This record gives sequence, C-alpha cells and structure tokens, in this order.
Amino acid sequence: MSSKIVSVTGISINSNQFSVNANGSDLSINNALSIGEGKVPSPTDYLLAGFAGSINAVGLIVAEELGIELKSVQVDIVGELETKKAEGLPTRSRAGFRKIEVIVKPTSDAPLALLKQWIDEVKERCPLRDNLINSTPVLLTLLKEYKQHDAA
Repeated sequence: MSSKIVSVTGISINSNQFSVNANGSDLSINNALSIGEGKVPSPTDYLLAGFAGSINAVGLIVAEELGIELKSVQVDIVGELETKKAEGLPTRSRAGFRKIEVIVKPTSDAPLALLKQWIDEVKERCPLRDNLINSTPVLLTLLKEYKQHDAA
C-alpha cells in the first residue's frame, strides 16, 4: 500500500480570518461559511478549488498515460451549500453541500471517444472526488491548551 501524509496547520488571526500553512504556503481563509466578505476565499471556496485542482492534476497524469495532448483544462464547479445546520438553525438536512456539479472542458485535438476514456479514468482516480462521494473516517480531537504554573 502506498500512501502520503498531508498535513496543514491553521490559526485564527482575528475574528474574520484564519491563516493556514499548507506545504510551505500560507493561505488566508475567511471565517464565513460560504460567501465571505472581501477578497479572502471561504473554507468552501477552498474545498471546491482543491477539488478543481485535484481534477486538473489527475487529468494531466492520465492524459500523459493515454498520449493525449492537453493545451489546457478548465474545471467549473458549482456547489449548493446547506448552511442552516452550521448556523445552529433547526433542520433535518446534513451540514455541507447538497450537491456539487462539475464541468470539465479540456482543450485538445484528441477524438471524443479518447476524451471520454480520459474523463472516466480521471473520475475513478481523483482523490478529492473519492473523498466527497465516499465516507472517510475523520477523527476530531479537542486539546485544551493550558499554562503550567510554577509550584511555590
């Protein structure tokens, strides 16, 4: 079994922003659930952006394997987000996206049948798609930070 550990660390900067270090890069995240104020993306923006990036990355690998020359790949993603649960409002809905629609637009001279094979393989191998459509164990641990007092 081959695996890779992916790790990020985030900390609150102020009441409107969260800063995350991911793979040596600092990312600013708006504290809004979805549509944030200002120019900083929300957590859901980053989730969909990561999904688009994952489709692109796997798409490039698969294209090379299939001998497809891709001039570019455009990935459009629209998610319908249920916000009531996260806002503490009564609902039977689960927290999160109700649905996510993805449109992939490769620019290539490859025949349509080969591009269909390509996208089918991308769907099968895209790790973020897999995590979005299947259940993944998530362990969330609370660790209360404390200061040790000197014994007197």
